Amino acid sequence: MIRNLTFAAILLAGFAMGDAFAQEPRAVATYKDWSVFVRDVDNDKICFAAAEASDKSPKSVNHGDVFFLVATWKSGASSEQPSLMTGYALDQKPEPSVRIGSDKWELYTSENEAFIESSDEEQRLLRAMRRGSDMRVSAVSKRGTATSYIVSLRGVTAALDRVKRECN
Repeated sequence: MIRNLTFAAILLAGFAMGDAFAQEPRAVATYKDWSVFVRDVDNDKICFAAAEASDKSPKSVNHGDVFFLVATWKSGASSEQPSLMTGYALDQKPEPSVRIGSDKWELYTSENEAFIESSDEEQRLLRAMRRGSDMRVSAVSKRGTATSYIVSLRGVTAALDRVKRECN
């Protein structure tokens, strides 16, 4: 869990204002609906694939930016770690969830991000992402608003392969 919070803090710092220890993420490639970025942090390198939610519900709510990410650290601190990043604070209960076909994963929250607890479940999700066409994400904001998203999986396999090449 600590690696998740550290990842979230570093990634968010780069998307927001940047910091003295990290460079802004640099776009490397785009594969259909997924983009690949790299970022130097201290003496490490983070490589990640990201896709923005293509559909956000309810339409009457300001969701901010909503992304699904898969990150790998060159140092090996984390490898192929999936996460959801929203433009608002997430409620812990009910837990956010991801569905691909009939498969479902529960996530735990940390402010505006959500993660999968076990590495086995992370790997199961990644296998399903490579096979699927889209994923459906459900979450509840701290204000109690139930939200749902569709994230395209077109290009995810090529993007994940590129992330692996960039951070090997």
